[in-house]
Amino acid sequence: MPWHRCRERLIESAIRLCGVSSIAIVALIFLFLIKEGLGLLMTMPLAEFLGGQRWHPISEPPRFGILPLILGSLAVTAGATILSVPLGIASALFIAEIATGWTKEALKTGIELLAAIPSVVLGFIGMTILVPIVKTTFGLPTGLTAMTGSIMLAFMAMPTIVSITEDALVAVPKSHREAALALGATRWQMMFRILLPAAGSGIVAAVMLGIGRVIGETMAVMMVTGNAAVIPKTVLQPVRTMTATIAAEMGETVRGSDHYAALFAIGIVLFAISFAINMVADLILHRERS
Repeated sequence: MPWHRCRERLIESAIRLCGVSSIAIVALIFLFLIKEGLGLLMTMPLAEFLGGQRWHPISEPPRFGILPLILGSLAVTAGATILSVPLGIASALFIAEIATGWTKEALKTGIELLAAIPSVVLGFIGMTILVPIVKTTFGLPTGLTAMTGSIMLAFMAMPTIVSITEDALVAVPKSHREAALALGATRWQMMFRILLPAAGSGIVAAVMLGIGRVIGETMAVMMVTGNAAVIPKTVLQPVRTMTATIAAEMGETVRGSDHYAALFAIGIVLFAISFAINMVADLILHRERS
């Protein structure tokens, strides 16, 4: 067999091995979560676990209702998405189509550097700067609220959204722009009616990755949301997310206890939510391609 054919076979086998390994690792993680958390779900009804309004794991008897944690995570994620998606897409449009020269390069470099800032550092910034601003602006007893967490998470998601969206916009063939302008479209009409739809699949991928970053964030959201396991009525109330609960309580639990199993059960729910988000993104991408 010629050397180039042998090399191609080796590369194909390595790529196939990487793909199968990634799927196997995800499956093993899910099986591990099931193994550690299924014990609690076998002893209490699933509806009581998902719909219970009290998370009191060390009370007597303990309460393992995670509805406040789910709603807290969804509130923070929804707020961050509402803030980061329009700003991220607009920033990507500016960088890809309007900015030129050193301005464009400086903005691209700055966005990439923002993505490299550790979340704990952003959490400290939020505690020292953003929390007092929210407290003073809205006249609240504390600035540790769902809104504060949403703003911080939007700041963390924007670099991912901007970077991937800008790549998707640049990848649109130049002929699309030239054809739209030749037909009499203005520059803004070309961007909003031609460029954005043409880059739709890449933009959807960018938004989904940004949401995935938000819903899986732990340290920053734990530092600025107040960690109150209550059902939020407004975004100006303290909340507690599922990731923050796992991070804050895992070190205090006894291995094999109901509390320990409940935290892994929360991990199962979080895994299912992340899987659902990826499935929705995949369906949208396939619909656009078809």
